[in-house]
Amino acid sequence: MFTIGAFAIIFDERGRVLLGHRRDFDMWNLPGGGVESGELPTEAAIRETREETDLEVAIERLVGVYGKVDNPDDLVFAFVCRVTGGQLSITDEADACRYFTVADIPPNTSPKHVERIHDALRLNTSGPGAQPLFRRQDAPSTREWLQKLQEP
Repeated sequence: MFTIGAFAIIFDERGRVLLGHRRDFDMWNLPGGGVESGELPTEAAIRETREETDLEVAIERLVGVYGKVDNPDDLVFAFVCRVTGGQLSITDEADACRYFTVADIPPNTSPKHVERIHDALRLNTSGPGAQPLFRRQDAPSTREWLQKLQEP
């Protein structure tokens, strides 16, 4: 049985990407999480963004649908979203939320999320013929990456 996730890739007017710092361990990631029963991935991305950042967003386009080599039962949807309301805030799930230039994304950011951000930038088209990606990600998991960063 698949586990489905949905994540929002939000760029500000200066082209910086929004990341949240997790409360449960020292990692930055895109707003998002698991799709709940009866929920569409678009609805989950909107809900998770609100829960993690206090921002209201609208879906602009699907960047891609991703499988994971390290967890073949996970299927993840990534969407470019735009802010429509709310106030960026810390929440029960994120102890910091901040926009970063792509060149300044912290090293303790989920590698899979960084790949999705780069995919969103590469596929920065929404006209006819623009197609989302469908691919398997083989970057380290969040926990594996955190362990690697902590190695001497």
